[in-house]
Amino acid sequence: MKKIILYILAFFMFCFCIPIVFIKPFENREMAYIIENQINNIEEQEEQINNYDYKELNTVKLFHTKTGEIEEINLDEYLVNVVSAEMPADYEEEALKAQAIVARTYTMYKINHKKHDEADICDSSSCCQAWISKEDRLARWEEGVREDNWNKIVRAVNNTIGKIITYDGEPINAFFHASSGGTTETPFNVWGGSGYPYLQVVETAGEEGYTQYSSEVSFTKEELVNKLKEKYSDIEINFDDINSVKILEYTESGRVRTVQFGNKKLSGVEARTILNLRSTNFEISKNEENIIFSVKGYGHGVGMSQTGADAMAKQGYNFEDIIKHFYTGVEILKY
Repeated sequence: MKKIILYILAFFMFCFCIPIVFIKPFENREMAYIIENQINNIEEQEEQINNYDYKELNTVKLFHTKTGEIEEINLDEYLVNVVSAEMPADYEEEALKAQAIVARTYTMYKINHKKHDEADICDSSSCCQAWISKEDRLARWEEGVREDNWNKIVRAVNNTIGKIITYDGEPINAFFHASSGGTTETPFNVWGGSGYPYLQVVETAGEEGYTQYSSEVSFTKEELVNKLKEKYSDIEINFDDINSVKILEYTESGRVRTVQFGNKKLSGVEARTILNLRSTNFEISKNEENIIFSVKGYGHGVGMSQTGADAMAKQGYNFEDIIKHFYTGVEILKY
């Protein structure tokens, strides 16, 4: 009797395992086919990048700040990684095209005005412009959107290939930032110097719906003093005096030019840096315990606003409209 029961169990196990043996390899082959097909689609898009022949250069010497290594990369292949690092992939395609042209122009300008001895440009947004490897970028996106996101950015570079922004026939210093907070800024009010004629104050509509548009930073009175003392050890603030913390002067764009902190007058740029504010477009309010900084925008405010570019694209403007809005008196030419 025991033998009969064992035979029956063996028979059922055999019947159960047969489908698994045949189905599992099929599922693996099907998944491998899907992944291979996605890679092929991406590679087909990328092949177009390598075909354009620039007048003087087709490659960029990129300095990797973390490793200290210099990598030579095809210019437009480099730009795909820059755009994927600098602008969200869910922005409108016309905004991504504008970003691709701005990044290409900025790269050309940096090559002609080098900050690094052996390299043309670095991968740091605080020094030059951001760059991320393809592998890292894909890993940070959800699996379901990786292929579409990457191909969308590749198309933005391909569809604007060779195009740069010029003023008097030369590539401009194409600054850009996350959000203007409604109005862009001139470079003079950020870095000083003589400025650039194509970087003027312009209004930006439609940014209010983006998370980069507004932020708030609050300090206790003690925290504010301690923060400022990291730079100015002799600072003194009498909070009983209503004028002890006060904005003294604004720039033409409405940003803070000068602000009073007790016995010190700071530029808006310096105050932003010390207090880690998103921009110099801020107002100050007070209550019994705290000093509150209400901030508009994100970044230095010079040149193209990325949220502004996306807002314009949503309104039906194309990349040329966007670029000529943020950069005054420029032309877009093939290099």
